[in-house]
Amino acid sequence: MLTSSAMQEETGAQKHDIKKDPATLLQDLTTESQNEASQGFDTKSALEIARIINHEDAKVAAAVKKALPEIAQVIDQVARCLRDGGRLIYIGAGSSGRIAALDASECPPTYSTAPGQVQYIMAGGPKALASAVEVNEDSEELGQRDIARRRPTRKDMVIGLSASGRTPYVVAAVAYARARGAHTAAVTCNQDSPIAAAADIVIVAEVGPEVISGSTRMKAGTAQKMVLNMITTGAMTRMGYVYENLMVNVHMQNSKLVERGIRILMSACKIDRPTAVETIKSAGRSVPVALVMLKARVDKPEAVRRLAKSDGNVRLAIEDNSFEL
Repeated sequence: MLTSSAMQEETGAQKHDIKKDPATLLQDLTTESQNEASQGFDTKSALEIARIINHEDAKVAAAVKKALPEIAQVIDQVARCLRDGGRLIYIGAGSSGRIAALDASECPPTYSTAPGQVQYIMAGGPKALASAVEVNEDSEELGQRDIARRRPTRKDMVIGLSASGRTPYVVAAVAYARARGAHTAAVTCNQDSPIAAAADIVIVAEVGPEVISGSTRMKAGTAQKMVLNMITTGAMTRMGYVYENLMVNVHMQNSKLVERGIRILMSACKIDRPTAVETIKSAGRSVPVALVMLKARVDKPEAVRRLAKSDGNVRLAIEDNSFEL
């Protein structure tokens, strides 16, 4: 693990920023400012409250849109890392950490990713998902320790989430991962933040002041959720786990997902239900194998071979002229 002096030398100005007076820091953050649109909020009717929140929420997509070039860079880098056997590791605290945990947890059932491929680190550990352990987010040492336990390498992508952009736990973790050669990115809602200096790529969704000042689980949280949806969906699609707009790598572990797999096959191959069911059974309950069998008109062993050759990319496995068999 890096020593405190080494971390200070590597992170430079952003480490100095974290040590500034907290009151000064908060005063400078747009996410902590008072929102003029919600003045007198506590005197409003339920309908007025809902309207104000809805009006502010409508600004989130536009804020995320401005960061699309950076989001695209992260999508491609995540896909490269996963394709090379690396990992995507999210790290966050509070609401940001919980959003990261949600996105990581959704990848295995949606795309059949291996348990270790998409991970999350939460300040305070798993218990912080349900109970506030916010004091941990002030510790640079804990951030370094927690990411060090995952042993990040140049094959990995580490993404830090911090609405303020100054959470010491997250900034220190991202800086540590970068110093170890990992690819790094940050998702924040404030410009010119310490985490921006710590990461290789910075995604800024500047959503402005919250309806309830400082309640970054609102617009900032929505923006972060949108960004992470784009990153993992985009990366998995680039890896070929999506065919057309169908989640063909779905992991059929319950009745709903089995039904989804059948319907995917029916839609993609224009076949009836009995044919889809029978093909999935003969494919070992694998939608990608079944899809390649039907689309390329090959047997199961050949479909499995093509998928192995294409690193699981369904379209390449179907279109055998797209890669060297």
